[in-house]
Amino acid sequence: MSVGGGVFMKTRKEALSYGLSFPDTYQEAPFHDDNWQLVRVKGSRKAFLWTYERDGYINLNVKTDPGWRDFWRKAYGSVIPGYHQNKEHWNTVILDGTIPDKDIRRMIAESYDLVTDSPSKRIYEAVKKIPAGSVATYGQVAGLAGDRKMARAVGNALHRNPDPVNIPCFRVVNAKGELAGAFAFGGAGVQAKLLAADGVEVVDGKVDLAKYGMNV
Repeated sequence: MSVGGGVFMKTRKEALSYGLSFPDTYQEAPFHDDNWQLVRVKGSRKAFLWTYERDGYINLNVKTDPGWRDFWRKAYGSVIPGYHQNKEHWNTVILDGTIPDKDIRRMIAESYDLVTDSPSKRIYEAVKKIPAGSVATYGQVAGLAGDRKMARAVGNALHRNPDPVNIPCFRVVNAKGELAGAFAFGGAGVQAKLLAADGVEVVDGKVDLAKYGMNV
């Protein structure tokens, strides 16, 4: 739903659809109550997205890293300690139209990654290993994450980076040392500026991999 130029997730259908877009997931109503619809991960059967209606709004329960738990609660009044769940590790997101769609999706994605050993989770951990003043290619990051064949998955994961402050995706370039498209970092030239501040020289949209490439 678009409001005033922004996009806001407000329906259960939207939330469930996004939850089910992740690999190996399925929907379930475990309490014989249609008000409670969960999305679980196949195999482990762990739920990462709980949906239910309460006080006239659709609510989502999502697992959260303790380091981000309070950030989300302070950022939005409609993110509160997990309803009927461990309040240290779960947040409740109230779909009242005050939280941008992109942040709701980030919270759902984070919840999925926390309950799975997902490729995205391994990719983010790999990117954290790129030291300041260096860059790595998509293929190198894929290799660090355990599978050099998933270079394309690296690009997809970094496009929805849930924690840009601590996951320095701007340090990732293609096999030729070329920077990513403008969409990836908030606009044209942003990645180049971040790299420059990091001590990496960018010339004509490229980084000299022989000089700045990470040794893997």
